Amino acid sequence: MTAVRRLAVFTGSASGTDPTYAAAAATLGRHLAEAGIGIVYGGAHVGLMGAVADAALAAGGEVIGVMPKALVDREIAHTGLTELITCGTMHERKAAMADRADAFVALPGGAGTLEEIFEVWTWQQIGYHAKPVAFYDTGGYWQGLLTALAEMADAGFMRQPYLDSLVVESEPAALVAALTSWTPPPETWMAPGS
Repeated sequence: MTAVRRLAVFTGSASGTDPTYAAAAATLGRHLAEAGIGIVYGGAHVGLMGAVADAALAAGGEVIGVMPKALVDREIAHTGLTELITCGTMHERKAAMADRADAFVALPGGAGTLEEIFEVWTWQQIGYHAKPVAFYDTGGYWQGLLTALAEMADAGFMRQPYLDSLVVESEPAALVAALTSWTPPPETWMAPGS
């Protein structure tokens, strides 16, 4: 069992072309607040980042933003958060988010979202942390990526237990249940095929 007091949310600073993405982000933010789970995220007021933060705040939730000063200076920081942590670099941002989170989830997003979720998933695989990593699969958004990951495992470049360790859910209650019942993969890191 995993105690999830605070969830790191990685998602886009854009809203995407389908309004269901923003609606799903808001639904998740509201659900997390109602479940007493805080959010730590990139700190922006725009896109899906803003949607999840605004909904959680409106429901009385804790929302902590972490943003490099260069982005704060561009006036994209959310000014109504529980706390806004300003840091120097993107590396510092990710480390601060990871330190404050008990689990990680990727909502729809682009290259930055992928980079963030893959980094924490890699950290899990090599034993830097034992926290769940999840994809919030709104409208099947992540299915193409999940297929590609399965193909990597089939090709021998990823061990199946690491792939199996990912949480993939499309509804807030199911996501929270899966995160809290998650157990780490049984093995520590080893090369595929070993």
